[in-house]
Amino acid sequence: MVAILVLVALGLAGLALLRLRDARADRAEWARLTGVQPGAPRVFLAEMVADLPEPAQRFFRFAIAEGTRLWPVVDLRMTGRMGLGTKESPGYQPIEAKEILAAPEGFVWSVRTRGGMAVAGSDSGKWTRFWLLGLIPVARVGGDADHTRSAFGRYVAEAVFWSPAAVLPRDGVTWTAADAETARVTVRHGDLEQAVDVTVDAEGRPVKVAFDRWTDANTEKEYRLQRFGGYMSDFREVEGYRLPHHVEAGNLFGTEGYFPFFIVDVVGVRFPGAGAE
Repeated sequence: MVAILVLVALGLAGLALLRLRDARADRAEWARLTGVQPGAPRVFLAEMVADLPEPAQRFFRFAIAEGTRLWPVVDLRMTGRMGLGTKESPGYQPIEAKEILAAPEGFVWSVRTRGGMAVAGSDSGKWTRFWLLGLIPVARVGGDADHTRSAFGRYVAEAVFWSPAAVLPRDGVTWTAADAETARVTVRHGDLEQAVDVTVDAEGRPVKVAFDRWTDANTEKEYRLQRFGGYMSDFREVEGYRLPHHVEAGNLFGTEGYFPFFIVDVVGVRFPGAGAE
């Protein structure tokens, strides 16, 4: 009996140490990405996008006011629901989350469910790690090419509507026209490349974003390209930017199998370093 108790104690201590190590890694990556923010960024001028396809011009003129400092790194706070099941049985759980978004360098999304069997953890360009009740690891993946490619698709797509300064045309970021209302941005970073289609309304609001994401979110659990996307609404002005404060997104976008498992309302937006000007 004593031996069993010792083994249990050692197991719990090991899990506690692993949980502590995860938290430290979250903080370190968050700090690294915050440090990507430029100290004295240039300001937005409409001429910067004058050569882009018309829907892309419309998007940038809506999203960024003339003369706004171009902060590519954004800190977000959000609440909402996350579907832990299927389209037929969504299993939505209320969530609270925070995110540092620094495309193309990376992101950290730290989330916890509220009520019921609490699940907490983080998603990033390097890992996906979640814990049940803060004690039991229920997901630990990352550190391989598949995860890196999948994560890159996510945070490039989110940058389009939450961090427009990060996707202005430059080396590694190109824009083309998909149709009269849709522009396609392609972001390249090292060996990674992701194209994202953004559909805008008459005023330039990015009301829909869609892209082919490398993912294993399918019944075969095999990595392959699948359409992912969502809808944006409730646009509000934040320090010269007009950003969506309601987002619904999911897998198999544009098909009958579309399941919006990610439904959030932004409750806080901050550009690290902006207050130090």
